[in-house]
Amino acid sequence: MRKRRLKKSAIIIPIIIIIIIIGIIIGINFYKKINSYSYKLEKLGYKKDEVEILLKLKDDQIENILKREKNIVIPRLVKQKYFIFENLDRYLKYYKDHEKEKKETIVSKVNVNRDSDYYTNTKPADTSKGYGILVNKYYYLSKDFAPDDLQDVSILYSYGEQKLRKEALEQFINMFNAAKAENITIIVNSSYRTYQYQADLWDNYSSAHGPEWADSYAARAGYSEHQTGLALDVTTYGVKGQEGFEKTKAYEWMINHSYEYGFILRYPKGKEDTTGYSYESWHYRYVGVDLAKKIHDSNLTFDEYYAYYMK
Repeated sequence: MRKRRLKKSAIIIPIIIIIIIIGIIIGINFYKKINSYSYKLEKLGYKKDEVEILLKLKDDQIENILKREKNIVIPRLVKQKYFIFENLDRYLKYYKDHEKEKKETIVSKVNVNRDSDYYTNTKPADTSKGYGILVNKYYYLSKDFAPDDLQDVSILYSYGEQKLRKEALEQFINMFNAAKAENITIIVNSSYRTYQYQADLWDNYSSAHGPEWADSYAARAGYSEHQTGLALDVTTYGVKGQEGFEKTKAYEWMINHSYEYGFILRYPKGKEDTTGYSYESWHYRYVGVDLAKKIHDSNLTFDEYYAYYMK
């Protein structure tokens, strides 16, 4: 009898242990499930495809989402290529007044501060960025800012008295020579401007055409790239007015090759609402060869690239 009981116990005890182990495993898995982000997001009301999008966020960002009420707009924003989590509340606020706009457009506009009026919520330009400094209608230079390596541009390459920063000038000369080898001449028409020069220019435009017109064609003092010594307006022989530059072979050459020498077209066509300026086929900005290639390859404006990759 005793042997039978021992034999029975030898069978039952392992079974009980196995059942306990299975129970523990099930309990652990259930605990993990109810504490997983995917479960919590689904409980919040997000669909599986929306959950998959949100799970690509960092842990602290998902925690932030979980503290909010379900909002079907959030996954649609998150899936945009240039989504920046720190801008989420601004995206949502902008969306309320612009529901018909594409989510891609909303992300792009907010990233470059277009959810604020021009010349509001402004900040000092980050001079530590070197040739990658961003100056626009939201980032400004102080009244006394002036580069310490400005050099005169020879009349061989320019009209009037012009100045550029040393490296920008060197690369412009390299670009000038490369274009010249193809019988194309690129001339600097405008370059470095002081704070006061820009103030007088804007005032003249405003007096003649009104402040709105002036803002679309010229920066206010302190907000002009020309004050960096890295911006230049170009032209070529035989062009009447700046707008005529677009119809020249020099323009075509610049579009295809300027980035190879560190220059980018600063205010492209179709991006007026991003850059804050009318299309300017003649306005180029030196950012350095490496950065210029990256911006060129991204097909983004400098404002967009800066917000996503450099800020």
